[in-house]
Amino acid sequence: MSPKPSPPRAAAVSLLDEITGEGQLMSDLTERRAFQRLAAQDRAAAQRLATQTLRGLERADRILDRHLRKRLPLGIKNILRLGTVELCLGGEAHGVVNELVALAPPPKGRGNYRGLINAVLRKVAEEDVRRWNDLRIPRLPGWLRDPLVQAWGKGTVNAMEKAHFAGAPLDLTVKGDAEALAATLGGTVLPTGSVRIENAGQVSLMEGYEQGDWWVQDAAAALPAKLLAVQPGERVLDLCAAPGGKTLQLAATGAEVTALDISERRMARVQENLDRTGLTASLITGDALEHQASPYDAILLDAPCSATGTIRRHPDLPFAKDGSEFGELIGLQAQMIDHAMTLLKPGGRLVFCTCSLLPDEGECQVEEALQRHDGLTVDRTALDHPGIDPKWITEEGGLRLRPDYWPELGGMDGFYIAVLRKP
Repeated sequence: MSPKPSPPRAAAVSLLDEITGEGQLMSDLTERRAFQRLAAQDRAAAQRLATQTLRGLERADRILDRHLRKRLPLGIKNILRLGTVELCLGGEAHGVVNELVALAPPPKGRGNYRGLINAVLRKVAEEDVRRWNDLRIPRLPGWLRDPLVQAWGKGTVNAMEKAHFAGAPLDLTVKGDAEALAATLGGTVLPTGSVRIENAGQVSLMEGYEQGDWWVQDAAAALPAKLLAVQPGERVLDLCAAPGGKTLQLAATGAEVTALDISERRMARVQENLDRTGLTASLITGDALEHQASPYDAILLDAPCSATGTIRRHPDLPFAKDGSEFGELIGLQAQMIDHAMTLLKPGGRLVFCTCSLLPDEGECQVEEALQRHDGLTVDRTALDHPGIDPKWITEEGGLRLRPDYWPELGGMDGFYIAVLRKP
């Protein structure tokens, strides 16, 4: 009797089908009701399996090409991809193969995909596992790799791809004593103050989660709010606030924080995290370009962007996007900078940031904003912060962060950050 397919593997293949076939983002798929009905541990396992497969997809396809003579339906190909990655990362052949065979439809006529999956994966287990580490580091697709090579050079992009393939540990922003939390959770305190946890388990079960002592936030993503250097009592606007990590940072300073985002669903998640951490902010759901209010002392604008700096955490992005949105996003970012300036007090400060690796969404945006706004300046002194390497500071005075930085510590997300001063 054939084993029943495990819910995590079935869900992982479903995620792969929609990401590689429909261009869907994993973050959207995992919010759907069908996925949320899975047990928490099954959801976590399915995401882990799908993420590992996407990271290793190029290697898996190179191995499978040795064994396949004809084009297969995408769902069958993704079963084989998942199995190949599992086996090459140390999965036990008997359990992996049997459960993935059970995911295929029953034999019908000449379409015995179960037999094919069984034969191919057993060949992979016998012949190819040892070849896995000899294959090249998976490369970014051309639509992204080409502009990155033009901006940073081939060697740097190779190092970025190595960081993407390695994945990302769990980073936490801490309300209280970072050293104490690191000791409790077996983590380390990074040079910029975040706590990094290797091989973390289910986040909601970790000590301090329910008590609201910390929240998940990549070390690079934690820097914009730190560099804004908000003071207690200041009126601060977090423009494009979701998923909310920066809102929590700002609220923890004792400032009067307003957080705005266009997504009602994502803002509900921000409120949940505020409640969990015992922090307070005023939440507004709406269009950032239509927001009007009395001037703020400081504004944090984490503008919509290509998110190309987050691939080490979100390997679905290269499969779900194709670069066609770049022009529209760059135009929107410029509009948002201009509108944010109208909401800022004279002498106030604006942090503009994007989780992008593309200079057009970072360095170029600030250079052009300085030309559009007389008297606008970049505050270089704001970058004098613990852990910031002077080599990360760019010509116009911003901060360029890349996945290949901190290789000995596990890398960081790609970000661009600049602190702007209104005259």
